[in-house]
Amino acid sequence: MHRTRIKIRSWAQAAVTVASNAYLTGFKTGSIYTGVLKHGCVPSLNCYSCPSALFSCPIGAIQVTLAGAGGLDLTAVHTIGARMIAISTSLPLFVIGFLTLVGALIGRAACGWACPFGWFQELLNRVPSPKFVGPKFLNYLKYLVLIVFVLLLPAFWLDEFDGGEPAFCKYICPAGTLEGGLPLAWLQPALRSQLGKLFAWKASLLAIILILAVFFKRPFCRWVCPLGAFYGPFNQASLYKIEFDKSSCIECGACSRVCPVSLDVPREVDNSECLRCLECRDACPKKLLKISMRRH
Repeated sequence: MHRTRIKIRSWAQAAVTVASNAYLTGFKTGSIYTGVLKHGCVPSLNCYSCPSALFSCPIGAIQVTLAGAGGLDLTAVHTIGARMIAISTSLPLFVIGFLTLVGALIGRAACGWACPFGWFQELLNRVPSPKFVGPKFLNYLKYLVLIVFVLLLPAFWLDEFDGGEPAFCKYICPAGTLEGGLPLAWLQPALRSQLGKLFAWKASLLAIILILAVFFKRPFCRWVCPLGAFYGPFNQASLYKIEFDKSSCIECGACSRVCPVSLDVPREVDNSECLRCLECRDACPKKLLKISMRRH
């Protein structure tokens, strides 16, 4: 049953990846799809600039809007509080609402079942190699990335034209480099001549993440991903939850060994790091974990 569950989830991740990146013409022409579907977002990271992407990335959409707010006429805005009000009214409320709805219903299950970059990291982790857990304190880094690089820098770090910088997409996002930067550089010869230090930095960061994924389970998701930071707190209040009968646990460790984010499942199941992948449930020999609906 456990192997069946892994296959089902892997197929689900593959299906979401293909469905959200079905504009194959983009790889033929080296262009980016800009049709009506790009006004909508997927519930996970999927780069807008990927030649085959049909939908927008929610983190990218939020950043671009915040960065655009940097171009507001601030002559009548004299305080930080007023600036925040001006920015908040221009946020793409449908994106925030969409992510909130997903989080309220299923928490981080979107990360475990529908994230192309998360799936790619899991595939890399299957490469035979020593496996490590990594320090727990790094889990908090993604909250800093969310606050600083996704929310604050795009709004307040202005260029010479008073426009903001989509800092996470521009300086960090390895999913964007893998799905957008590298394919476009390959498909557009003229673009390759313009690549410089920034592209080299992001390509190096991507390489580091991919190498780490061989030895650590989902390192980007656990330590860096701002979308995981957004969804994580919803695990404590979402409609869907996982229950665990701790009193009957025999501490065999089977559940923790299969966890894709290296949780100590008997003590950390369904916390803010849990992807709700259900592999722990199927690995448990006593069947002590189950899905339930939260009663508010």
